[in-house]
Formats: sequence, structure tokens, C-alpha cells
Amino acid sequence: MSSRILVSTGEPAGIGPDISLALAMHELPATAIFLGNVDMLRERASVLGIETRVRPLADVREATPHSPGLMQVLESALAAPVVAGSPDTANATYVLELLDRGARLCLDGTAAALVTAPVQKSIINETGIPFSGHTEYLAERTETPLPVMMLVGGTLRVALVTTHLALKDVAAFIDADRIEQTIRVLAQDLERYFGIARPRIRVLGLNPHAGERGVLGREEIEIIAPALEALRRLGLTLLGPSPADTAFTPDALADVDAVLAMYHDQGLPVIKALGFGRVVNVTLGLPIVRTSVDHGTALELAGTGNASAASLDDAYRLAERLAQDRAQ
Repeated sequence: MSSRILVSTGEPAGIGPDISLALAMHELPATAIFLGNVDMLRERASVLGIETRVRPLADVREATPHSPGLMQVLESALAAPVVAGSPDTANATYVLELLDRGARLCLDGTAAALVTAPVQKSIINETGIPFSGHTEYLAERTETPLPVMMLVGGTLRVALVTTHLALKDVAAFIDADRIEQTIRVLAQDLERYFGIARPRIRVLGLNPHAGERGVLGREEIEIIAPALEALRRLGLTLLGPSPADTAFTPDALADVDAVLAMYHDQGLPVIKALGFGRVVNVTLGLPIVRTSVDHGTALELAGTGNASAASLDDAYRLAERLAQDRAQ
């Protein structure tokens, strides 16, 4: 039987429905099941001129292996009408229901993986529901103590110690235990999902020039370096702490399987600059396979036909491959 890959269509007023409809037109491995609202998707397909046939499912077990032009949808109800480009806080619970449903179906083994289109964090937070991102939300729903965000673009993999955190809070949040646990998860899942038996990981410093021997900060000396040394004694192959400004040169990347950055905008601008639109976000450490696009809701593009489904296509294909690796 073909494995089932779930695709959450995300914020209904954003480009999530657009790129999901476009994805359904592609040749895809496995059984693609989209999580969303049937009427909204049909209306958006009409606006975009996409000839996707939207088929509602009462149960995921009704789904058949994917064929281009067929969008099989496990439906959730919207609370308010959708206007492309104008998110409505009334639909925030709908967006979260898609994620909840996807996580449940993966946890109980009904589905093999969850792929997520972008959501509008601000709209969810305006309802009073704290939401910093998919990574943290799905970790909570799957009772995962430490999720690790990693972006994959070609042969470059960049993981993060901290994710959606204000820059002023990063230094206080980083400690040796968090660094050690993050590296353990990263190393474990590089082996489990990517077949890298002894991953080589370059770990960045927190400060410019990795602290310049303490002149520009002591976190490298007092926190990061001791954490790396403790893990080296256990057999892990770790380089660093390395200055972030030279860690992404071709020579520096030639001998590593992944780079671990201390915070979001230390590592992600590099990989997105090198491959934006074809980069995939993978959440490591979860008991389920989850991938996502490398971009946001792009409200200004919703309903225009100008949104690219390339990252979602890559996310889907990587999820399917990771699910296969996990099953072996």
C-alpha cells in the first residue's frame, strides 16, 4: 500500500492554498492527502484557473495513490469567509486544527509524514493563543522536549540551537545542556534520516569572530567549547566554535555534513540566499516526520497565480523519502 503523506494547506488567506493546488497537479510519490477546506480550495482553484479536481474525504483510508490533477482533501470547517491576502483571526483555530489533525494521524501511524504550508503567526497570536512557529507547536503536540529546526538546500544543512526567539534573549537562553542535547538530536537524525553514519558538524560561535578569545564575548570559552569537548569525548565529530562569517565558505563546508548555528538569523539567511524557493525546513527530534517550505504566507501573492510551489514540492518529496527511511 502506498504511504500517506499529509499536506496542511496553512493560512487560508495566504499562498498555502495556491501552492497546494499547484502541487496537486504534479506527479507525486505516495498518497497525497491535503488538510483544508474543500469549498475554499475549489474557489481558489477557480480564481487561479488551476484545473485541479478537489475530492473531499470522510476518512484518510478512502484516499488513493496520487494522480496529477486530483486533490484529495480531509476537510476542516472554516469559521469565516476567506479573502485572499486578508487573514481573519476567526480562522486561526482552523489553521491550528489542520496541524493538530495532521500530528494525530502521524502519531497513530495512519499517515507517514506531515508537510506544512506557511501560517500567519501574528494572526494566531492576536487571538490570544501563543504561537511562535510550527516547530514549537508540533513539539508541544507530540510531547517532544527538544525539537531541532534544520533547513536543507542541496548538500547544505543548517540547524539551529534557538529558533523563534528575540535576539536580545538568545545569549541568556543558550547553555551547555541545550547545546549538547541539540547536537545529540542533530547527529542522531542525520544518521537516521540521511544515512550519515558519523556526521561531521561545524558549530558556530555566538559572538563575532567566535568571541575573539574572549575579547568580544566569553560564551564560546565558558559554554560552547566545553559542551563540544564533552561530546567529542563520546565520539562525535565536531568542529568549532567557528566564526560565523567564514563558516559558509566552500572550503569550510567541504568537510562537514551540517552547520549548527546559535540563532535563527545567524544561519538561515545564508542557506536561503543560496537556494531560496528550493530549501526545505525539517523538524528533527519529533516522533513524526515533518517538513515545510522555506517561506512565509506571502499575502500579497495570494490569489494572483504568481506564487511558486517549488519549495512545497521539495518538502513533499523529502518528507516521502524520510518517511521511507524511518520505516526501514
